[in-house]
Amino acid sequence: MALTLRVVVPPHPLIDHWLTVARDARTPAPLFRTALQELGRWLSYEALRDWLPHHTMTVTTPLGETTGHVVDQTVDLAVVLVLRAGLGLWDGAQSVLPHARIWHVGLRRGQEAGTVQWYYNGLPDAIGEKTGVLVLDPILARGTTMTAVLERLKTMGVEGQRLRVITALCSAPGLQQIGSAFPDLVITTACIDPELDPEGFIVPGLGDAGDRLFGTGD
Repeated sequence: MALTLRVVVPPHPLIDHWLTVARDARTPAPLFRTALQELGRWLSYEALRDWLPHHTMTVTTPLGETTGHVVDQTVDLAVVLVLRAGLGLWDGAQSVLPHARIWHVGLRRGQEAGTVQWYYNGLPDAIGEKTGVLVLDPILARGTTMTAVLERLKTMGVEGQRLRVITALCSAPGLQQIGSAFPDLVITTACIDPELDPEGFIVPGLGDAGDRLFGTGD
């Protein structure tokens, strides 16, 4: 059976609410920051639903014994934050993954359309064979930035079930590009928008997430 990219759009009213707040052009930077934080929290919660390692444990309550489940903290987890807007999602995601290691990467658009240039690589020299990795980036537009990050991780042996992507908003063309290169990937997102404008921004989208997060730009 051929592998197919799996895109999860959780039907959650809080996710819908905070995405709408983030989309609104009238939303000021402090509230936009809160919106990304909440999207990071709830999307991470959903992304980990069937992925976070856990095991059973017997505990003694005040009235007897019972068996429950606890997160397996011996399993190594790491988060890759795509600068600079990925920091906004991590503000919320860290409450769900307080024990995860954090690696930062920075990429910018290249001079040629559809290309990117690395300006910062905070990935380690090697990643353990059993380390689970989450990549956080609020926007997946053309897919070139995410493709570059995923290709770098693949060269380090991180792919398939060890890898998940969390993004607030995707474009259909961007997902098509990612799916052709990484068909076994799982992406959790708040919404899929249909189009890109000539400059590569998602339409209707939410604008430049980094500029809106930090109050820069026009």
